[in-house]
Amino acid sequence: MKKTLITCALFFFILMNAIAQSKKEAYLFAYFKDNGQDGLHFAYSMDAYNWTALKNDESFLTPTVSKDKLMRDPCILRGADGLFHMVWTVSWKSNGIGYANSKDLINWSEQQFLPVMEKEEGVGNSWAPEITYDKKTKTYMIYWSSTIKGKFPETLLKKDDTNNNRIYYVTTKDFKNFSPTKLLYEPGFNVIDASIVNDNNRFILFLKDETREPVQKNIKIAFSDNLTGPYSNASAPITGNFWAEGPASVKIGNEWLVYFDKYTQHKYGAIKSTDLQNWVDVSDKISLPKGLRHGTIFKITKQELNKLQKL
Repeated sequence: MKKTLITCALFFFILMNAIAQSKKEAYLFAYFKDNGQDGLHFAYSMDAYNWTALKNDESFLTPTVSKDKLMRDPCILRGADGLFHMVWTVSWKSNGIGYANSKDLINWSEQQFLPVMEKEEGVGNSWAPEITYDKKTKTYMIYWSSTIKGKFPETLLKKDDTNNNRIYYVTTKDFKNFSPTKLLYEPGFNVIDASIVNDNNRFILFLKDETREPVQKNIKIAFSDNLTGPYSNASAPITGNFWAEGPASVKIGNEWLVYFDKYTQHKYGAIKSTDLQNWVDVSDKISLPKGLRHGTIFKITKQELNKLQKL
């Protein structure tokens, strides 16, 4: 009888441990390489510091939309509908962005071109789109940076008159019907690479100050109580004395970890904080696949990871 009880207890322990392991989450980094011509890449991590490329760092999805057929700056969000929704930059010069969805990150819907800036005259680009979900309104917001000829002349450089971005957005509940395009963030300077996360009913906006004269080229942060704003003034730089772009954040417990591309140095960096005010550089503690460029970090289940690892 005693032996039977011990055997049952051991079996129960093994079973519960197996269930716990199956529920354990992993981190997935969606990114592009080179100019984005070969499409979507994935790397995974169990600690959000050390990353391993999946599928021998081959593409998971080849871009098909727009004349340039690029897939730069991929942003993936697990939606309230259970689907993974992705948007990306299709070209250096375009009035729209790319969109597709997937149930498993392996099989994707037909790629679509969303002409989000088609009603604006003189649009030069639609860069680094991202998606954030508002649980209160059950609405998704897609946002990106664009330069519109003639807008915001106070920050326009004569020798760089095609790069004077602000952040614009549309909202949707189903990725089929979209609101009119509106201005989301005008900080008084050239701004790109917005990335918004929800934390305890407050929205945190990470952004790149793209100012060239006097040079900034750094990551800053702003806040709002509502997804569509208004957002606060941008903070002081949270990155160091180097050019940085493409912030990708993840929260681990009470600690924020923000990755960014040190693009002139051809490598990645990271900073961490517990209060979003005081930041510590942890670039020497991270490990990433060679050539990884601007993307997003999100969580997946261990079961989902196992399927990706089999490819």
